[in-house]
Amino acid sequence: MLQSSLLEFADKMNEVMPGIIQGFARRQTDELYKGKITLPQFLILDFLSQQGESKMTALAHFMHVTTAAMTGIVDRLVGYGYVVRVYEPEDRRIIKIKLTPRGNELVRKINAQRRRMVIKIFGSISEADRQDYLRILMQIHNILIKEKET
Repeated sequence: MLQSSLLEFADKMNEVMPGIIQGFARRQTDELYKGKITLPQFLILDFLSQQGESKMTALAHFMHVTTAAMTGIVDRLVGYGYVVRVYEPEDRRIIKIKLTPRGNELVRKINAQRRRMVIKIFGSISEADRQDYLRILMQIHNILIKEKET
């Protein structure tokens, strides 16, 4: 009986998740939704916003890509003026990536817009349901982090 219930849950999740993802995507800022910046590029900018400057290897590890692939992504972000490369004075082989003021402003703008979107969508849901939803999301987040570490 439990297995059947879990299968039904998985089927229902497969049914509703595409619509939820599409609904959230439609509400993203112009920069994300209209293709001015990709989601992976935004994730890198957000990472840099939280961590400060970072080595290419750390960014590649965060995104689960090769350093060569990360170089291509960073090249585009440099071209857009969102990040700069900073060379270590003692060892110029060490290159760190740092947000520019323009990159910081973009992250701030997107995060503020996402916050407004969450408030608008979840404002129609009771406080208790929001807390339950957040509790479950945190459990899922922790499971995914543990899987990532193994």
